[in-house]
Amino acid sequence: MIDWALIGGSFLVAIVVGLTGMGGGALMTPMMMLFFNVPPLAAVSSDLVASAVMKPVGGVVHLRRGTVNLRLVGWLCAGSVPAAFCGVFLARAFAVTDAVKYALGVALLLAVAGMALKSWLGARGGTSSAHEIAVRPIPTLLVGMVGGLVVGVSSVGSGSLIIVALLALYPALKANQLVGTDLVQAVPLVAAAALGHLLFGDFQLDLTVSLLIGSIPGVYLGARISSRAPGGLIRALLAIVLLASALKLLDASNTLTVWALLAATAVTVAGWRLRASRAAAEREPVNAA
Repeated sequence: MIDWALIGGSFLVAIVVGLTGMGGGALMTPMMMLFFNVPPLAAVSSDLVASAVMKPVGGVVHLRRGTVNLRLVGWLCAGSVPAAFCGVFLARAFAVTDAVKYALGVALLLAVAGMALKSWLGARGGTSSAHEIAVRPIPTLLVGMVGGLVVGVSSVGSGSLIIVALLALYPALKANQLVGTDLVQAVPLVAAAALGHLLFGDFQLDLTVSLLIGSIPGVYLGARISSRAPGGLIRALLAIVLLASALKLLDASNTLTVWALLAATAVTVAGWRLRASRAAAEREPVNAA
């Protein structure tokens, strides 16, 4: 049975995903659990199957643009694909408890921390092309294994967590190369996790259909808007939303949640002012010349 409220919710979440390139599992799964009372395992299963349908579209675009390091993709997938499949068994074992919900909350907190780190490191930039990066096989394989396990259990990590780990390992990669490489490696990763959930999880066809009906046009609209919206501001808003979702999944009190969001907002505003002042200071010598 089609759920029109869920379609509307997935449409809004997908707009955020289209704007930022991140937050699919990190927002969609908590939304289903918190607002639609979907059981954790069913939410994870349906979200992953829906993601497996959508991910290849963006991957093909980046492959055509040449913003993908296929060696990195290979090493990541060597670790992430089997780990994601194994993560499904862990999720199945935890289905009778709140472990999946708490695992998702922790994963979201890691994603928020990772986004903050990405924002800080991103200012360093990079000039190397995707094909000049010296691949570090073992650390990359380990990143894939950890990321795949988290994705299999919680559906979070194919974008938010792994892309941050890539940035830490390969700071010379440009932003579009990071996104392209991460998006392409996420295709087999999410497909493996989705297959596992189809076989052993709690996949519900009506949930997945509702997600796809809302998310496909939402992602398209978000991608169109993203060319005009300030990316940094959108990512800051996404981090605040993820923080709120994480705290509620971890059963934090309303008071703690409110104070944490106020602190995050204050830090965000302070960061924006600092960046604006630095940008103005950098422009002054140019204008004086």
